[in-house]
Amino acid sequence: MAENKEACWYVVHTYSGYENKVKDTLEKAVENNGMQDLIFDVRVPVEDVVEIKGNKRVKTQRKVYPGYVLVHMIETSESWYLVRNTRGVTGFVGPDSKPVPLTPAEVEMMLSTQKNSVEFGIAIGEEVRVLSGPLENFTGTVEDVDTVRQKLTVKVKMFLGREMPVEVDLADVEKVVAK
Repeated sequence: MAENKEACWYVVHTYSGYENKVKDTLEKAVENNGMQDLIFDVRVPVEDVVEIKGNKRVKTQRKVYPGYVLVHMIETSESWYLVRNTRGVTGFVGPDSKPVPLTPAEVEMMLSTQKNSVEFGIAIGEEVRVLSGPLENFTGTVEDVDTVRQKLTVKVKMFLGREMPVEVDLADVEKVVAK
């Protein structure tokens, strides 16, 4: 095995749902085997997600790359063997399970996933009811979803049946459930 004496980030494929277990097991194995000079960091990229459940915002974390773990290491036969034989690991990402280091741009993209994301549970074309403000109890159809500002553009029937687009906060609406 050609040994790379420079520390690089590698992608390791794991059983789906075992990412955190692989991370913990690998960190313990590194400590137990005294390999801190070869394997420096193990990460499971996650992002903060705000989900709307029952008119409440719930902040959770979601894996950005399910089934994958990032390992910062110097590739030697010992470090390769330790990672490859960790329970839950199916192999390195690369041809014939040979580790291929990530480029600096790829590392930056994969590790800078700590951005906030919102899952509205409300899509364009769905009917919503306004819960508060001057348009309280009005219903309308969602025309646009602005995930960055957490706002919806809703076409509301107002005076004499005229439809008017209005912008409302996500927290001020609920999806109308068809009966």
